[in-house]
Amino acid sequence: MLDVGDALPQMSLPDQDGKEWALTDLLGEKGAVFYFYPKDNTPGCTTESMDFQALLPEFEKRGYSVVGISKDSSKSHTNFRVKKGLTFTLLADVETDMCQAFGVWQEKKNYGKTYMGIVRTTFVVDAAGKVAKVYPKVKVKEHAQAVLADLDA
Repeated sequence: MLDVGDALPQMSLPDQDGKEWALTDLLGEKGAVFYFYPKDNTPGCTTESMDFQALLPEFEKRGYSVVGISKDSSKSHTNFRVKKGLTFTLLADVETDMCQAFGVWQEKKNYGKTYMGIVRTTFVVDAAGKVAKVYPKVKVKEHAQAVLADLDA
């Protein structure tokens, strides 16, 4: 998994509209919050995304953009954004290349079944494209608020 001080991978992904973005092009004045989540329109992922949306003006005021990344398609992201009123960028990592580069594509277990999936993780990246903070194995409740509070610390 990427760690503090690591540089962003030199990769690009399509957003909800199919537009390709290099990660460095998504950095705000002071950086960005990249959060990886398992799936659009599921309870935990919806809560996490809605929490980031509610706090988006505060992140932007501090100079940070917010970007969600999952393996859902651009079309799925478009539907998710419209349905939930999300205004920040969602990147479609259908082939999981970005997830693997960040180290969040890992073996998971559920009801005795083992499979590969996205481990919910958030990265705060500075304006130079270096990882400033990592939140591994995120618990959704109040996570967005904790990230915002850490930016002020």
